[in-house]
Amino acid sequence: MLTFKGCTLAQLDDTFGLEQVRQSAVSDEWLNGHAPVSDFEREILSVLQKKLILGVDDWNETELAYNFIGPVISFVDYTSRKCNFFAERHFEGIVEGIEMRGTPDGMIASGVRVPKKPYFCFQEYKKEKNPEGDPAAQALAAMLVAQEINEHKHPVYGCYVKGRDWFFMILQDKAYAISEPYIATREDIFDIFRILRVLKQIILGFADD
Repeated sequence: MLTFKGCTLAQLDDTFGLEQVRQSAVSDEWLNGHAPVSDFEREILSVLQKKLILGVDDWNETELAYNFIGPVISFVDYTSRKCNFFAERHFEGIVEGIEMRGTPDGMIASGVRVPKKPYFCFQEYKKEKNPEGDPAAQALAAMLVAQEINEHKHPVYGCYVKGRDWFFMILQDKAYAISEPYIATREDIFDIFRILRVLKQIILGFADD
């Protein structure tokens, strides 16, 4: 049995025969997708960014989540009758005969009251200095379980955050890609919001399946 928190990328690669790829058409389509960001949204994001600049070097994980990540996710607004954003919900599954379980910081999944099929795995809110464990591996481990739950019908999306840095992830079959960091204290904050909004469009499409 593997726990998400205890996984490393090397362990997941060796156990499941995974390969990290540097180029991914699915990832490129997501990260370069179009979604409008209004002047009002830019104003709100700028306010949140100022809070981040002031606090990011001193916040712990909970403070980072409450003061910045949570408001950004809420502003994108994933709540619908088809899917929702869920925080700290335990889930588990069997991947190639190995039981895996954990409690990711967040996920976007079908369901209204409780998560059913997870599509976006899984915010790992880590402080920038001295994070515990391997946040990329923790996110990827949860994505592997999500892939099984979804019966490999479509790619699984993910993201982990280390302080000001956002890394977006894709898992498709045995291959996964991790983006270069998007730095939320810079102009990248508007790209982060756009990418999360493109994700909403993608996930609503999955929920219609």
